[in-house]
Amino acid sequence: MDTQLPVRMTKTFNNPPSYSFSSHRLRKTLRDSSKQPIVLVACGSFSPVTYLHLRMFEMAKDYVRQNTDFEIVGGYLSPVSDKYNKAGLLNAHHRVNMCTLAAEQTSSWLMIDSWEAFQNYQRTAVVLDHFDYEINTVLGGVYTQDGEHRNVRVMLLAGSDLISTMSEPGVWALDDLNHILGRYGTFIIERAGSSMDQATDSLARWRNNIYLVPQLIQNDVSSTKVRLFLRRGLSVRYLLPAAVVDYIEENNLYLDDGPVSEKEKEKDSGSGKRESDVGSGIKTPLQS
Repeated sequence: MDTQLPVRMTKTFNNPPSYSFSSHRLRKTLRDSSKQPIVLVACGSFSPVTYLHLRMFEMAKDYVRQNTDFEIVGGYLSPVSDKYNKAGLLNAHHRVNMCTLAAEQTSSWLMIDSWEAFQNYQRTAVVLDHFDYEINTVLGGVYTQDGEHRNVRVMLLAGSDLISTMSEPGVWALDDLNHILGRYGTFIIERAGSSMDQATDSLARWRNNIYLVPQLIQNDVSSTKVRLFLRRGLSVRYLLPAAVVDYIEENNLYLDDGPVSEKEKEKDSGSGKRESDVGSGIKTPLQS
């Protein structure tokens, strides 16, 4: 019998030109038939992708193995569209290339999906629907060792700063919150300076679908800090995968970072709070 998930809505998705869904590392057979298969999806700017973005997946994998009845069959980075119009957002072509280099050269299970990147801005709820459609409808889900079919549960992976925005009135549409947290669920990685308890209290109705993952080794590397280093001519090696550093240098990226946000101006002057990068591009305004 198939694993029962909430009823999937019938949708059609417009794909960017020459788009194909990446599934070369998606494991099609469960190792443990008693587990529920899941895929982790991290949406964000990834401008540029850092070791912390990649580390999030490993922290979630440890948490899943030790504390849940899930089995991870794949992980995806989904770079946000250029239409998100965020200060310091490099064009999608370079961001997708850097994410691809990072995933292919540092991981055996992470993949990049460019569907969100190369089109108009898409709400996070729609992005997760897209993954659900590609994995369960197009690819047909996964199977147990005995050949039993299982639908894969798509789950959002994000930093704890995201859960804080979800608890702020007017930032997210209630229907989208219910769709993301009610239908899919999320793994929230603790980040330095972000409190999770108060935020999750206001999201109590979805508590069973929110998994809080502690960061046992604190890491506050952010794309914002990396861009500031590059703007100042400082080294960013060992903050990013080597292939990403090489790509940035070869293409002379971030030397002129374009429009600078107020938060970046504060950081450039040595003051102000750290801007969130994990989860940037995930915020879903009330408008569609």
